[in-house]
Amino acid sequence: MKASGANIFSLIYEQWQKFSTTGNYRDCAVRSQILASWIRCHNAGVDPGDMRLHRALTDINLKKLLRNKEKLICIAKPFMANLYKFVQGSGFVVVLTDEQGYIMEVFSDDDSLQNSITKNFFQGASWREEEAGTNAIGTALEIGEPIQVSGAEHYCQKHHCLTCSAAPLFDSKGKIIGILNMSGASQASHLHTLGMVVAAAEAIMAQMSIQQKNCELAIVNNRLTNFFNTVSDGVVIVDKDNRIIQMNPAAQKIFDKSEQQVLGIFINDLFEKEGASLKQLLATNEPYTDVEIEGTCSCLASREPIINEQDGIIGGIILLRPIKRVKNLVNCYSGNYATFCFSDIVGDSVQIREVIHIARQAAVTRSNVLIQGESGTGKEMFVQAIHNSSTSQNGPFIALNCGAIPRELIDSELFGYDDGAFTGAKRGGKPGKFELASGGTLFLDEIGDMPLEEQTALLRVIQERKVARIGSDKMIPVNVRLICATNKNLSQEVERGTFRHDLFYRLNVLSILLPPLRHHIEDLPLLFKYFLEKLSRDRNCKFTVESTVVDCLMQYAWPGNIRELQNVVERAVSLAQDGVITLRQLPPEFYSTPSQALPVGKTLPLSIVGSREQRKKIAHDAEKNKIIQLLNIYGGNVSQVARVLEVSRKTLYNKIRLYTIQN
Repeated sequence: MKASGANIFSLIYEQWQKFSTTGNYRDCAVRSQILASWIRCHNAGVDPGDMRLHRALTDINLKKLLRNKEKLICIAKPFMANLYKFVQGSGFVVVLTDEQGYIMEVFSDDDSLQNSITKNFFQGASWREEEAGTNAIGTALEIGEPIQVSGAEHYCQKHHCLTCSAAPLFDSKGKIIGILNMSGASQASHLHTLGMVVAAAEAIMAQMSIQQKNCELAIVNNRLTNFFNTVSDGVVIVDKDNRIIQMNPAAQKIFDKSEQQVLGIFINDLFEKEGASLKQLLATNEPYTDVEIEGTCSCLASREPIINEQDGIIGGIILLRPIKRVKNLVNCYSGNYATFCFSDIVGDSVQIREVIHIARQAAVTRSNVLIQGESGTGKEMFVQAIHNSSTSQNGPFIALNCGAIPRELIDSELFGYDDGAFTGAKRGGKPGKFELASGGTLFLDEIGDMPLEEQTALLRVIQERKVARIGSDKMIPVNVRLICATNKNLSQEVERGTFRHDLFYRLNVLSILLPPLRHHIEDLPLLFKYFLEKLSRDRNCKFTVESTVVDCLMQYAWPGNIRELQNVVERAVSLAQDGVITLRQLPPEFYSTPSQALPVGKTLPLSIVGSREQRKKIAHDAEKNKIIQLLNIYGGNVSQVARVLEVSRKTLYNKIRLYTIQN
């Protein structure tokens, strides 16, 4: 075998000598990879007889290289050390280079730099083909494959004493990032050497891949942790037995408990007041979406199981979305809020108690409700109270004033439109009020002002419980509780032909008639006190009221109803001097328009009817009683009464004589 090896070496040397002398590669009996390398070296002008040390990096550039490749060096060094154990003391060296062929790390015997065979293996030395001729490191860089170069296969004669085995190192994208090489005396050449180097290189790349995956996993974990901690929905993670193993800050806020307080307890133990059916659902491993939870925490719960391919379901993730935030989101999008409840309605009269009773009964049903009453009687407050007491209270509350929307826009407001449905349509389309109110309440105010053609479309939606956007044939199911309000008498509008009779019957399932303030005037002191206290809180000040003020307000007809009273109180508060409200702060029409005044202890009917003489007599009687009342209030001071009535003293004396008033 030794003779055979010597013969091969001699044959290769002859071929090398012929090529290096003539440059003729025809009929050259060497491996194709070696011959291709010789040709590259010859074309690059490499001197095969050059005996100088290899060119090396400067100290500054070497430090920069080692700093940039620190990660690769740290990963490779343990594997290089293990590889070196097999050849330690034999004169072999194990080296690591970068992708340019510069040596970065060397494992060798102490005398390697003094040994003529291995003296060129030092940090910073270049082993590229252009510098060192054909060699395992430089050639492996060129061909991108493991290779062994022995004896005269080296292009430069000074390396004929070497046997070198090298394997490239690739990153995750297949790009060469370095070379692992083992070199020693040529007579020690063995094919197994290359196998050892290749195995070590693969181990290094495997470790690099693991570290990269760990780095990627760490990044993903950081992102998930940040999301887990900052997401506004509550997130609870449970094990297969439904014991809590993790909870994010939002969930801690929902339950008002720290993570340490709930770790290890069953998820359904957090819902002590809920029913057994809900607890059973929470404890199941089955997925569910938007299950409504009331009591401990009002929220929508969703669950997604965590599945392991080997063990099946090993836990679950439960998302908790506070219902209040869901409602606020919808209200923010729609611009409507349902804030009033029945407890906010002020009044203790028989009429108001009866209306509240009917409204409470209407709240527990899903039937359409029609509320009628004069302007300012509090129709929207009753609508909101019905919504907040109904089964739809956790759904959206959407309001639309039919009298305030131009005729050509009512369709798009109610039913929405698709992208490109008409000129100026919002890109992507827009949902209508029926879609936004699905699962909640749609309040149509001033329904009596809706045009006839729109009434037809509204009737169809009420009957079919489906809506199609303008420009679309797709029917969208909607589950809406419809409440309408008007200050008109819809029965009369039906007779006039301005309101569809079939729509009226659809809307008038539960009818509520709100009385005007003049029909329950006994509630005025309560209402006055309520508005005054509210303004006092808003303005952070206290007010006192002369007793004559409320007495005067009780005599007024209140055509603007409760809204007018609220405005009067606000005016009085704004004009009050030193926090005292007197008759002077009341609007002028309380005295300047006799027809608005009422006799003490009496109220006007819903509308003043009769002949001109009858209306004149009512006005005169009201004015006479007002003058008598003011003379009593101001102790017969005609000048003061004249100032209140905003008339001259002469005019007041004439009226006193006309009405035969004894002062």
